[in-house]
Amino acid sequence: MRHGGKILADALAIQGVKRVFSVPGESFLAALDGLFDSGIENIVCRHEGGAAMMAEAHGKLTNTPGVLFVTRGPGATNASSGIHVAMHDSTPMVVFVGQIDRAHRDRAAFQEVDYRQMFGGLAKWVAQVDDTARLPEYISRAFHAAMSGRPGPVVLALPEDVLSAEADVADLAAVAPPASSMAPAAAEAVMERLAAAKKPLVVVGGPLWTTAASADLARFAEAQGLPVALSFRRQDYLDNRNPHYVGDLSVGMRPDLKAALQEADLLLLLGTRFGDVASGGYAVDPARPGKTIVHVHPDPDELGRVFRPDLAIAATAPAMLAALAAQNGGGRADRAAWRDSLRAGYEAWLQPVETPGAVKLENVVKALPGLLPEGTVIANGAGNYNMWLHRYHQFTTPKTYLGATSGSMGYGFPAAIAASLETGGLAVAWEGDGCFQMTLNEMSTAVQHGAKVIVIVANNGRYGTIRMHQERAYPGRVSGTDLANPDFAALARAYGGRGEIVERDEDFAPAFERAVSSGGLAVIELRLDPEALTTTQTLSEVRGG
Repeated sequence: MRHGGKILADALAIQGVKRVFSVPGESFLAALDGLFDSGIENIVCRHEGGAAMMAEAHGKLTNTPGVLFVTRGPGATNASSGIHVAMHDSTPMVVFVGQIDRAHRDRAAFQEVDYRQMFGGLAKWVAQVDDTARLPEYISRAFHAAMSGRPGPVVLALPEDVLSAEADVADLAAVAPPASSMAPAAAEAVMERLAAAKKPLVVVGGPLWTTAASADLARFAEAQGLPVALSFRRQDYLDNRNPHYVGDLSVGMRPDLKAALQEADLLLLLGTRFGDVASGGYAVDPARPGKTIVHVHPDPDELGRVFRPDLAIAATAPAMLAALAAQNGGGRADRAAWRDSLRAGYEAWLQPVETPGAVKLENVVKALPGLLPEGTVIANGAGNYNMWLHRYHQFTTPKTYLGATSGSMGYGFPAAIAASLETGGLAVAWEGDGCFQMTLNEMSTAVQHGAKVIVIVANNGRYGTIRMHQERAYPGRVSGTDLANPDFAALARAYGGRGEIVERDEDFAPAFERAVSSGGLAVIELRLDPEALTTTQTLSEVRGG
């Protein structure tokens, strides 16, 4: 006989879980007891939102479900932000929520919530386990659902009395997801469509990326002479130095790349859902695309959901790329100029545009490659400060970038913590002052668990993205976008980390080297000129002054 918490912990071990993220609650004490001697590391976080983002980042980095434990009511609602990231980004994740006793249901009990209703639109599957003996069954199904088709978050509510009760039930063995294979005819059909195209554009994104897929993508693009664009915040899928890489389809994307989406006569969409950001705000009209669309996605329900493809194939992008890379023969020579022009546009975009101030983000980003230890993961949240990273940094290695395609603020720092804990190496959180303050309490988590994270804080004293839109719509009428910030460096030292303030470009590299040498948490605060608003416009220029 085992109590439910022990059954749960044993099931997680069987699924290969090595680490979970949590904020403890009295609603799942039995689960905490089960974890005690399970060999599974429990990363104790300071807020459920940060914990959820760590679990999501873990899933994104490892291609296995990140596991989260939160308590009922406020704990679950706090975690919803990270669950939304996982759903939007198609990241596998399993969330366990402590629940009230079954006997108290429907009495408006303390912190009672119907989680099927609450998470119904935010998760792939939501269920409540009402029988201790069925825990192995539900957990097995949860891990399967999180990984199948379009991956995503699964939520299981666990009543307190179900976890504390005992049952004599056998464990269920973990079943590996079936290997995704590709029928030769599917790859041949893609190649036939490509052969007819004069101006094709390959767009790659989606979840569960692998190092092998990056190699296959490079082989395929080089053999066929194809331009490759990567979806929003999937920039590490292909070495950006590869001459076939032509840029990322991001918020505020490069103008000539946005134009290319419309000019292309064929779009080969691999893994990506090709939503509003990647399509340039639907610059490619879903109703009248005016081009051939070939869409490869593992979930049949995503094929034709927005864009109706001329050829739809239910398969993972890595599986399709393995088949395409094995095809013989070269591409059409008459489209080399098309690829070369897009690559030239990308290379021109890399040339820095000077922004105001003694600390310039373009110079900081350009300095990073010479400072980063090999294998360093970079994670970012949301805000205008990301424009500099997306524009000027060249990602060269898969699994070295974490960004929320949902555009969630507060994501970068928790994601960097999860990355460092997984790799054992350094992770960099590229943060804005507003973004960092949403989850900076997790500095305590980083110090407690030994994460090696350097936070680079772009401090301009405002919510920069909102201010940009505000100045365009209501010039000079500043409302709700200015920030009173702490001394971030002093705050880092208070948490037990290292903290420095950089006010000149030449001081950044030495500060970063000292941060690396510290071997733990470090925060480098960049004091920016408030005029530096975007990579191409100052605040005054946006305002029209």
